[in-house]
Amino acid sequence: MWNARLFIILAVILSLVGSILLFIVASIDIIKAAKQTYLYYVDTLGAGADIHNILLNSIIMAIDLYLIAVVLLIFAFGLYELFIAKIEVKDESQSKVLEIHTLDQLKDKLAKVIVMALIVAFFSKVLNMGMKTSQDMLFFAISILSLAVGLYFLHKDSKH
Repeated sequence: MWNARLFIILAVILSLVGSILLFIVASIDIIKAAKQTYLYYVDTLGAGADIHNILLNSIIMAIDLYLIAVVLLIFAFGLYELFIAKIEVKDESQSKVLEIHTLDQLKDKLAKVIVMALIVAFFSKVLNMGMKTSQDMLFFAISILSLAVGLYFLHKDSKH
């Protein structure tokens, strides 16, 4: 029965593969954004192109992909550490970001990174949102305040 825990290795491997794929896709998106920036400044992108909007959206989407890749990476390391074997770190003075001893620690680390990914996704939506009424501005201000309060409580008990 104890060896049944080794089925977790499938989730670990596939999470690592997913993480690597997301890192690759996000990096390619950044390279494409750099290419579009170059084409804009050599006047071959087109007269109606808004490089600021293109660049911001591309980079924010890439950051979101990087954060989701980090979630998968933390998940893979956490599952491995909890169910398969302890990961020996060569130098004990290094960061202990991937060091996980309990399922609650894994959940906390994942939740914090997921919240950051959601904030980046929110930021992306806000950039593309047009403010038409004063009510839009009010909702925008309330949402920013809610994010700030949420982040405060999320990091309130952190030890950093």
